[in-house]
Amino acid sequence: MLRIRLTSVLVDDQDRALAFYTEKLGFVKKTEIPLGEHRWLTVVAPDEQSGPEIVLEPAGLPEARTYREALVRLGIPYTAFQVDDIQHVYTTLVERGVKFTMPPANAGAVTIAVLDDTCGNLIQIFQMN
Repeated sequence: MLRIRLTSVLVDDQDRALAFYTEKLGFVKKTEIPLGEHRWLTVVAPDEQSGPEIVLEPAGLPEARTYREALVRLGIPYTAFQVDDIQHVYTTLVERGVKFTMPPANAGAVTIAVLDDTCGNLIQIFQMN
């Protein structure tokens, strides 16, 4: 059986990403292992600490930067996180200083919003309707 254990988000700066993903989004740091100039750095949802981990992966390759810049230019989120109450999460994140490129909007089966993670990515949050 296949399971999702790790997924990566390419980031410009691991320290800034760790601060944003923990202090603003509310994830908690799970793993930090030095690897030369970078680290194997993961965060998890606070209520699922043995669940899937997000690797805050350095976006060092020019091709990675080109890809992310194209996604942002086109308004396409890099990834998406599910929430139970999108309006509450949106309000909380705005109060924490998170910038949204799209406020909550009904999209049929889901309500979505898109935020800027300050590390080169747009991130979608969604709630099942």
